[in-house]
Amino acid sequence: MNKIFYDCASEEQLSHTSRIRLYEAKNCDAAIIIHAPANSKALSAVDPSKMSMKSKANKAVSEIIVNKKRWVLANYPTQALAQDAEMSLDEYEEFLFSATNLDWAKVDREQEGIKKVVDRGNMICIVGEDTDLTFSIKGRKGIKCSGSCNMPDGEIFYAPVENSANGHIYYEFPAIHGGKEVSGIRLGFEKGKVVKATAEKNEEYLFAMLDTDKGARFIGEFGIGTNYGIKKFTKDILFDEKIGGTIHLALGRSYKESGGKNDSAVHWDMIKDLRDRGAIYLDGKRIQENGKFLI
Repeated sequence: MNKIFYDCASEEQLSHTSRIRLYEAKNCDAAIIIHAPANSKALSAVDPSKMSMKSKANKAVSEIIVNKKRWVLANYPTQALAQDAEMSLDEYEEFLFSATNLDWAKVDREQEGIKKVVDRGNMICIVGEDTDLTFSIKGRKGIKCSGSCNMPDGEIFYAPVENSANGHIYYEFPAIHGGKEVSGIRLGFEKGKVVKATAEKNEEYLFAMLDTDKGARFIGEFGIGTNYGIKKFTKDILFDEKIGGTIHLALGRSYKESGGKNDSAVHWDMIKDLRDRGAIYLDGKRIQENGKFLI
């Protein structure tokens, strides 16, 4: 249905915010989102500008669900998800269970130890392949994700100070957004803003998302993956951003509970693998090396 909509919708329809969906978001007690695609590439040929327009129209709905309601997002194993992960359906089911059937109370305790150290710091530096990026988290507190919303879970996230990012980063993994796979992304930052961007595949889509609105070129989230039950990249952000030994930076909207102030219709997570010659520094001290914490 989404493909039909994008093929046939007028500009007025693309920019329309559904009053029904808005009412539903405002009046529901909680949202349970089950992701079970039959074809994860169905929107690959859609004009990026149309998807950007619809993202703006849906912003009011998504902000209510994410910021004001209890919600959970989970996958149901389908052939499409298994194919993206390059697994059989049985293998994918086992992969899903290994990522979700954890001692979440233990995960929470481990995250608390990391969070206490990072919360006291000011400046983060990410170093890895073709990557040397610094930004400030001064005054921002980390949010633990230990099984209360997403499933699987397993990350600690912060909202970087909006104008603080400087340097460059290369993403080994493709960034998936709106059914588009953008690979070989390189971003350069000055005073918090993306001032240089290239991609080896679907670069046009990357540019379209960066130009969605004023906030789309700034970092809204810095996440540290802590789920070591997830070891394989599967082209599914629900799992991939949690991989132990990775970090992710989201362009666009920040989460208000983390103290972020960046506003955008976009929230696009991009994952950096630090498990091979990568490191995280906090105020000049190395706190993680090759994906393993030193604290």
